[in-house]
Formats: sequence, C-alpha cells, structure tokens
Amino acid sequence: KPKDIQFKIIYTEKTKVGKTSLIMSLVSEEFPDEVPLRAEEITIPADVTPERVPTHIVDYSEAEQSDEQLYQEISKANVICIVYSVNNKKSIEKVSMVSLCAHNERLFCRVPLILVGNKSDLVEHSSMETILPIMNQYQDIETCVECSAKNLKNISELFYYAQKAVLHPTGPLYCPEEKELKPSCIKSLTRIFKVSDLDNDGILNDNELNFFQRTCFNTPLAPQALEDVKNVVRRNMTDGVKDNGLSLKGFLFLHTLFIQRGRHETTWTVLRRFGYDDDLELTQEYLFPMIKMPPDCTTELNHNAYLFLQSVFDKHDKDRDCALSPEEVKDLFKVFPYMPWGPDVNHTVCTNEKGWITYQGYLSQWTLTTYLDVQRSLEYLGYLGYSIICEQESQAAAITVTRNKRIDLQKKQTQRSVFRCNVLGARGSGKSGFLQAFLGKNLQGQRRIREDHKSFYAISTTYVYGQEKYLLLHEVMPDFDFLSEADLACDVVCLVYDINNPRSFEYCAKVYKQYFIDSKTPCVVIAAKSDLHEVRQHYSLSPHEFCRKHKLHPPQPFTCSTTEAPNKDIYTRLTTMAMYPHARLRCMCACNRCTYCLCQNLLKLELLRSIKAQLRRVVFNRHMAQADLKNSTFWLRASVGATVFAVLGFAMYRALLKQR
Repeated sequence: KPKDIQFKIIYTEKTKVGKTSLIMSLVSEEFPDEVPLRAEEITIPADVTPERVPTHIVDYSEAEQSDEQLYQEISKANVICIVYSVNNKKSIEKVSMVSLCAHNERLFCRVPLILVGNKSDLVEHSSMETILPIMNQYQDIETCVECSAKNLKNISELFYYAQKAVLHPTGPLYCPEEKELKPSCIKSLTRIFKVSDLDNDGILNDNELNFFQRTCFNTPLAPQALEDVKNVVRRNMTDGVKDNGLSLKGFLFLHTLFIQRGRHETTWTVLRRFGYDDDLELTQEYLFPMIKMPPDCTTELNHNAYLFLQSVFDKHDKDRDCALSPEEVKDLFKVFPYMPWGPDVNHTVCTNEKGWITYQGYLSQWTLTTYLDVQRSLEYLGYLGYSIICEQESQAAAITVTRNKRIDLQKKQTQRSVFRCNVLGARGSGKSGFLQAFLGKNLQGQRRIREDHKSFYAISTTYVYGQEKYLLLHEVMPDFDFLSEADLACDVVCLVYDINNPRSFEYCAKVYKQYFIDSKTPCVVIAAKSDLHEVRQHYSLSPHEFCRKHKLHPPQPFTCSTTEAPNKDIYTRLTTMAMYPHARLRCMCACNRCTYCLCQNLLKLELLRSIKAQLRRVVFNRHMAQADLKNSTFWLRASVGATVFAVLGFAMYRALLKQR
C-alpha cells in the first residue's frame, strides 16, 4: 500500500459551472439552497477515504481571487479538476483553452488533470464526444467524469478518480498514443517477472503465480481463476502462455490490459510491493533499510540469507556444474541496473579450471561484500528481491551484527564466522602470491592474471576444529608512514618478507614495532619464496631472533612455486589465531613432538577407535551380549578410554587456550 500523502483538489473555470456546488454536495450529501462564491478549504480525514489518504479540497473563485493566487494554489496541488457545464458550449470550448494553457505554459507542472462535466441533469445527451479529442490531445488529462451536484450523480466517483489520479497515475505507466506500456514500466515489470520466476525457466507456473498473487494482494488465486487469466492471454496472444505457464509477454500484456480497462491500481500495487516509487525507481527505503552498526562490530550474512543465495545460485546454474559461467553471471544480474561484479572478482574468490566462479566462491564474494560494505550488500539483496521471496520486512533481516570484539576477548569465545587478516610487507615480498595461493593458484596460474584484473582481497573457507569459517585476506599497500585505521583493523596480521631479498624483512620489523608491538592482535611472520636461496637480512636481528625476542612464532616458510595447488595449512593456522587471540598456540607445525601434535595423534589411536565402537554398540544398538557386559576386559578398556579422554581434554585445553 502506498504511504499516505496529502493532495489538494482545485476547481478552476469561469463562474456558474457549479464547482462550489459540487464541493457542498459532497460534504452535506444534499444539494445546497444557497451557494457561496467560494467554499472554505475542506479536509477529508484519511479514515473515510477508500485509499486511506487525507484529502484537502480547495475551491477557486474568480471574483475573490486573482490569477497570481490561482497559480500559487496550483503549485501546491497534486491533482486539478477543471469543471465545465455540459449544457454550455462556451464552457466546453474553454476547457480546451485551459488545458492548452496548462500544457504549453506548464502552469500545472505536469500535475494530473481531471475534466468534470457538471449539470448532467439538465441535458439528455453526453459531452464525451466533444471532450474525447481534448483528452487524446493532452497526456496530463487522466480521465473525464460527468456528474450532477443537484441529484448527487457521480459525486463520490469524482473524488475517487481524483485520488486515483494521484496515487495511481497513468502517465508513468502507459502511452495512450502508442497504446502500449512505457519503456521504464516494461523494465520494472520485467525485473518483477524475473524475481518471481523462482526456477528461472522463463515461465510463471501456477505455484509461482499463486506466490506472486499472495505476495502482492495477500490472497491466492483459485484454480479456476488462474485458468481464466491464462485463457484471456491465450485469446489475445499466441506466445503469452507456454507450457501452461505465463510468459514474460503474457505478463506484460496482462498489465497493459489492466491499465486500458482503468485498473491502474493493480499495476501500481505490484510495483510498490516490489519497492518502486512514482517515478518507477526503487526507493531508498527499500534498497537501504536502517541497520544499527555499533563500533567495533562486524556484519555477516545469517543462515537464511545463505539459503536464499544458494537458491539464486541453483536458479541460474543451468548446466549444474556448480560454477557460474560468464553468461550465467550476466543472467543472474539482469535484475540489477548495472553489473556489480568486475573481472577482479574472479581473482578474489575460488574458481574452477575454466576461471568460472564456483559455488563456494559465489558465497565467499557475498560474504566479502557484507563484511566490507553492508549497505552495498543490502542494495544487492534488494535487487534480487530477498525481502519479497523470503517474506521478510526488509533485507536487514538477512544481516547479523556481531557483538563487540572486546566482549569476545573477555569471554574468550566468539560466534563470528568471518575473520580478517591484513597482509603487510615490502614491495615484491610475495603478498599477492600469498593471497592467490589461498585460492589454490600456484605461481604459474598467477602469471596469467592481467594487471588490471588483480585484486587486493582474497576470501575462502577454512576449517578450525571442524567449524567452517571464512578467512578474508587483505593486501595492504606498503606505505609505512600512512597506515590508516582500516589498514590496522583486523583479527590477525601477516608480515610477509622475501627470504631472497636482504632488505625485505626490515619493513616487517619496523611495521611490527611501530603498530603492533603493544597490540593484542596476533601477528605471524611469513618467510615467502622459501623455494629460493635464503640470504642474510640487513637488519640488526635475524627473522628468527626477532620473533624469539618479541615472543612470536618462528617465521613460517611459504612458497607458491609448486606444480600442484599450494599448501593451505598456514591459512587454517591464521584462522585459528584469529578465533583465539587470547590463547597462545604452542606450535604451528606437524613435528609430532609438541603437545599440539601429540594430542592430534592421540585422537587417531586405534585403542580410542575401538572403545568408541564398543560404546556405540552399547548406547545405540543395545544388542551386546550379556557375556560381554560381564567381561572384565571390556570394563578395563572402557575405564582406560575414559581416563585417556580426560587427560586428552585437559592437554588440549592447555595447548590451545592457555592465556598469553
């Protein structure tokens, strides 16, 4: 339903056409015996009008008001009623003059006009034959009504049409000369059709039509009513109905038919339900709903949003290869006024061997957009029709605002799913290679990336103790003197240096000492290009000595110069450090000697597996023999297993969650 608006109805023409009598008859519901030269301004409350809109009726009297006063009133009006007398030819002729003046001099500023023929009780014929040419000549004229103030004929209808001309104007929708919808209206209805086409087969089947009907008008269509609608289209178009469903041409034809039959409100109800304003533009309130964003919090998509995006992906992945080809991406974004993703997206998320965005990469890009710019994410979800398809009040229902990071640190746990890692290092240290390796691209694959297609972000999923998390890598430009708050705001820092460049580590050391030495943000030093010969760094301390002095993990060797996809263990460790910044991991290796590695090995012991299998038989199958239950060996093994689990749990706690 459109929001309440105020508008004024102004009656203008020479005297003695009955314009004041019309107002008096509407208010008193009887013909007045005495009529003043000009009626006072009347306000009709919203609760007594069909459209629930307050209405201000303003009369005009040539005897009391000047032309300047008339123009001032006209400038405030939303609709203008030009009244003439059907039994006076001169009055009818002056209607054309007034309309011509309004059209040429733009006195009415494109305000809709209603022609009102009063005193129909005095004649037996209609003036429509004379008025129709005038209506066809001027697009601003919405309709013409013949009425009688004396016997109250069509008085209520007059004001209904006046309200309708404001709330449901014809001008933006339909071109009477061409007898077809305007391009902007076709564009808007086409988007609505594509959003409502849930399976993207180009046809609205019965289920989709019922959902559309229920969404716009809060009531489903009966089966017979659906068939009647399709039969109307069949009789007028050859390709309006396909496979017993409504095609786009049939959908547009129905709205053309509604408008031609004077049912503009039907089309406007649909347009406004899908977020359009009177100019057929999506409203700011629809695209950018209010969302509270406290400081030091982040934004993520919730479970329902991911389900919706999954349905959108499945809808456009026509070849079912779990990847979107360039054509499928274009088809997905046809409901957008512009292409939101550029070629850099293919180097920001995971792609297949053809360079197409995979399902995981598709979700990752949405996660990235929501994290970095939640308003843009809301806009994109609005174009896709999230609030309509998911029957939510707005797209804000798709967003989860995480709690303050300080609270996470205090409680030593977090519910966040997206963690940011800022990658810093000198030029040529291997930062870009580190980002692209996260997406599974080795050095050979990275060399094929065009310079103008490179991205400063990379995002994908990692698994931390069985939980799927998103790790967002951001390459920070190496400008030591101008690191902004955005460059420093992250969950974990990666300091990358080239082991083959003697001046590479110095930048990392200075950045750490300047910005992160007193910070609670975990830091990791990456020794990039580890396949090359390591040279001595021109710094007072070697990288290992520097890390030992500042209680950092030893430099982690990394290279993307491999034949296969680069190893991704380092990214899992980075995500773990971001999730548990309050803890200090004993190691970041697979040495099989430290507590962390020993715990991992204990979990894989054959003894624990056998005990687990026996317990499953007891608890779930309940078919263990009585002799087995009396067997002392079984209980001994169960006791040992329980003891091992207790020790293991304590060791894991000490290894992973110990305070710094």
